[in-house]
Amino acid sequence: MIHARGLRKTYQSAAGRVDAVDEIDLDIAAGEFTAIVGSSGSGKSTLLNILGLLDRADSGKYTLNGHEISRASDRRLTKLRRNLIGFIFQNYNLVPRMTALENVELGLVFRSVAPDARRAAALAALDLVGLSHRIHHYPSEMSGGQQQRVAIARAIATSPRLILADEPTGNLDAESAMQVTSILKRLNETGVTIVLITHDAKVAQSAGRTLQIHTGKIIGDTLAVPPITF
Repeated sequence: MIHARGLRKTYQSAAGRVDAVDEIDLDIAAGEFTAIVGSSGSGKSTLLNILGLLDRADSGKYTLNGHEISRASDRRLTKLRRNLIGFIFQNYNLVPRMTALENVELGLVFRSVAPDARRAAALAALDLVGLSHRIHHYPSEMSGGQQQRVAIARAIATSPRLILADEPTGNLDAESAMQVTSILKRLNETGVTIVLITHDAKVAQSAGRTLQIHTGKIIGDTLAVPPITF
């Protein structure tokens, strides 16, 4: 799914040059659930933005699901992002004046899905995250955990091959974080590739693989050890 070699992204700050992503090599197979952990400023969000085609690396080679990204046009990147990737953000990014159902349908509107098919896909996604009873509620009428589940429904309604989640449990209480993590694990079990950024060790443990980033470099790559059964 993801094949990257020598990715580099540099910013200029008041303190000088910052190598946010520093010659990163990375392979993530289709169907993997990978957590990326690291302190603030370690480069993990910059890396996620590059993987999600929201930003370009200054140098290096990146192939996503067989598509060479490095020299692709902005139009091509928009099409790939729309067709392949679902995004989940820490702050939900829901439209306040839209109901849960309307928010989930929004991504399908951008893909020109017919109204009946759009409605059916949005209802199915909301049912999957356990919010069939809240489809006509507005974000202000829902808890943080419910809003994040709406955001997940919006991300999966388009049937993406890859989900990128940037601190999806960062604003949630422990119970809501557990619910969100459980939903992500169930999605991964259906074959969806998931890459998430988290500061929460418990959330990271739910992934099959954990990458640790420090000063723009991957310094750790750990596979989860399955529990021993007797």
